[in-house]
Amino acid sequence: MSSSAAPSSDHTSPSAPARAGAARPHAAPRSLAPDIARGLMLALIAIANVSWFLWGHEGGVGMTPHVPALGPADSVVQFVMTVAVDHRAMPLFAFLFGYGMVQFYRSRIDRGMEPRIVRLMMRRRHWSMLLLGFLHAALLFYGDILGAYAVAALLGVWLLFGRRTRTLIIWASVIGGVMVSYAVFSIVGALGIMFFAPPEVLIDMQQGATTPFANDWLRDLAYAQPYLVSMLTRAVMWAISTVPAAAFGAPLPILLGWIGARARLLDEPWRHTRTLRRLAVSGIAIGWLTGLPEALVIIGVLPVPEALSWTFLGLTSVGGICCGIGYAAAFGLLAMRLEKRPTVEVTPEAAPDKAQRRAVRAERAAAHAALSPAERAYGALAAEAPSTAAAPTGLVRALSAVGQRSLTFYLFQSLLLAPLLAAWGLGLAPHLSTASAVAVALGVWLLSLPLAAWMDSRGLRGPAEVLLRRMTYGKHDPRGRS
Repeated sequence: MSSSAAPSSDHTSPSAPARAGAARPHAAPRSLAPDIARGLMLALIAIANVSWFLWGHEGGVGMTPHVPALGPADSVVQFVMTVAVDHRAMPLFAFLFGYGMVQFYRSRIDRGMEPRIVRLMMRRRHWSMLLLGFLHAALLFYGDILGAYAVAALLGVWLLFGRRTRTLIIWASVIGGVMVSYAVFSIVGALGIMFFAPPEVLIDMQQGATTPFANDWLRDLAYAQPYLVSMLTRAVMWAISTVPAAAFGAPLPILLGWIGARARLLDEPWRHTRTLRRLAVSGIAIGWLTGLPEALVIIGVLPVPEALSWTFLGLTSVGGICCGIGYAAAFGLLAMRLEKRPTVEVTPEAAPDKAQRRAVRAERAAAHAALSPAERAYGALAAEAPSTAAAPTGLVRALSAVGQRSLTFYLFQSLLLAPLLAAWGLGLAPHLSTASAVAVALGVWLLSLPLAAWMDSRGLRGPAEVLLRRMTYGKHDPRGRS
């Protein structure tokens, strides 16, 4: 890591607060786009997670968390979820988590706090999230993702948070290239085994593939046992899976979230309408198309031996990150429409020739390189925003209220689903199929809307957010703890 990116350099540059303060006269009214995106994200999270609670079902469905379909409705739901939800909701979560990291940093700088103190608070915040993730997993849901994001954030802030945006883009490209390579090699390798390997090779793999990729035994260990026994099991499962998830699944969408937040992509969607449209269309299209092969395997249209159920895992994972970014962009556009903010028209300038464009790019790169790490992490200054037609009401208010309390309502889902489905609760899981379980998950998310709106109407923060604030701020910002 270069010396320019070392954390110790942040406190020596007072220009970051000054630069942030310069934006305050033109500070835009808070856009609800990030909050609405988080509120809608939680619907996808609920749908994606509910299958992990379904103990008492023998067998699995490839590399997915689904239980075997009991009818056409289950097959349709599993097809749609594989195309549009599985491996897509979590990258969306990670992207918005990374986006929120920059928002957190920027808001504290705007209060006049030193960058060094803010980075210390971020470390405390992520260590606190790691603890909350462990408790969440042990008490309720072994598929908790807070811990993985906390580990990735701790390393990311230390290594990359103050680096140039171009550096972040290079790292994102490298990680994305590795993931694409894995996807290609997985497909090529599986095809090679199916069509060119001796038949006995596939037979031996098939005989040894009775349990490796099935999730039924994991679900039974987590939710079919007495509560105290299942607590220990869930804690062990979480500990085993957290580091791999932090190393392979979380870094790329978190990095992309930083890049988007530095440009205020969702904070000021009216300035980025064209970019958001392109990201939404291309991201969702890539995500759904790359999920299609796995979905066809699940419903039996595309025959793949069970021993090779990993064939399309890399493909659907890469496409899932694209889809998560596409969903975030689509939610940003939806939020702008719901807020009734007009698009800011940018008058295009006359296109310079190639030499002039190169000179402009070089000038911008030099100006960005001259910024301190604190200024780079802060990102673009706020621009004046078009006014909204009216204050948020109804569904808009409820969605944004859920998004503003996203940690609380992420945990709220497990707080309801686990007692409903686990053997130590009502034990409904063996009696539910995929379709009915998804209906239950959507019901839990819908219940969060009026509850969040009620809390918002009374100015109440989510209890999980209050706890995280108290664990994060310490003595550094008493006002933030209140």
